[in-house]
Amino acid sequence: MKNLLFSTLCLTFLLTGLNLNAQCFKNASGEWRSADNAGPCPNTVISAVPFLRIVSDARAGAMGDAGIATSADANAMHFNDSKLVFADKEIGISATYTPWLRALGLNDVYLAYLTGYSQLDEFQTVAVGLRYFSLGDIAFTDENGQPLGNGRPNEFEVKASYARKLSEKFSAGIGLKYIYSNLASGQNVNGTDITAGTAFAADISFTYVAPVTLGAMDSELTMGLAFTNVGSKITYTNAASNERDFIPANLGFGVGLNMNINDYNSFAIVGEINKLMVPTPCLGIPGEDGYECDNGSTGGTADNGIPDWKEQGSIAGAFSSFGDAQGGFSEELREITYSFGMEYWYDKQFAVRAGYYGEHDTKGARNYATVGLGLKYNIFGLNFSYLVPLSNQRNPLDNTLRFSLLFDFGAFDASQG
Repeated sequence: MKNLLFSTLCLTFLLTGLNLNAQCFKNASGEWRSADNAGPCPNTVISAVPFLRIVSDARAGAMGDAGIATSADANAMHFNDSKLVFADKEIGISATYTPWLRALGLNDVYLAYLTGYSQLDEFQTVAVGLRYFSLGDIAFTDENGQPLGNGRPNEFEVKASYARKLSEKFSAGIGLKYIYSNLASGQNVNGTDITAGTAFAADISFTYVAPVTLGAMDSELTMGLAFTNVGSKITYTNAASNERDFIPANLGFGVGLNMNINDYNSFAIVGEINKLMVPTPCLGIPGEDGYECDNGSTGGTADNGIPDWKEQGSIAGAFSSFGDAQGGFSEELREITYSFGMEYWYDKQFAVRAGYYGEHDTKGARNYATVGLGLKYNIFGLNFSYLVPLSNQRNPLDNTLRFSLLFDFGAFDASQG
């Protein structure tokens, strides 16, 4: 069954873009360095259910995965619930399909995302969403390579959201979600039965929208702040001394500027930063001299063999994540990811998009450019995006075309009128 755990671990690495490098050492100054002493030791922040952080929206996917401060549509549920009250249409639905690991020849691994919202009045909006991640067919084997049967691991999230305007320019939103993760249910590892993991979480977000004047252009400034996936930890066993994992709680802040050049042309630019609110793993080997945890203790593990940083509660872990990196404040800054994007619309019917996503080499090394197109016709909207890798770190979406389909029922009502 070790092969099962190893396979699951490798899959997590592919999902989160981990940069593995166990060949590190602690120098005389107490700093953890890579084996060739060329730089800091890679130490990626990891969590369970990383599918919650996958950007499925092809529009945001074409703009460097930035979506907190873009104009609102049904896909806003993933980034920032609160901006839904600023949507132009009263009702919207989006269906998204994202192929996964196509570069490895896998055809049955994908993410599907279905969302919809309805504005109750000019101040309130409700929304629901379903995110489903299929990990394809997997043949389970024991440590000797003997077959133990096949399985179809899958994960999903069900979410309901409510957003409200607190003023003409400011809104707040909250989303509640149930998370289900079945990676190897029914299998047994060293006498421990593997079960499906479940968790509950909340998203809390805020949006500020204000008109601005740039020369002769009527423009709009949007700022958004979002706390997402803040909730319980998750486990995959029923053992009394089970080890619970953090889910990917995240803090994101985005700024966007939309400029209406004239009646036919508009241009938007967005920028966004994100930081996982998950404790930084301890460097070193448990039990060896020099192994440290986020509290600075030596020895590294409690009596149950679980590292101290991993035994924190979800809320305590979220707060400690802003100051627990062994490399100090400079390492905390390296845990921030950056997204930049731009979007050009012609006649509100045809869009061209481009963006960039950056992550430090020691925290995952995901660096890529994105491009995409958008089309609107009558009640339908269709978005495409394509990811171009800019580093040696493999990305599950390398050279993959993904798309989103949106339904604009406001346009349908207008055509009927």
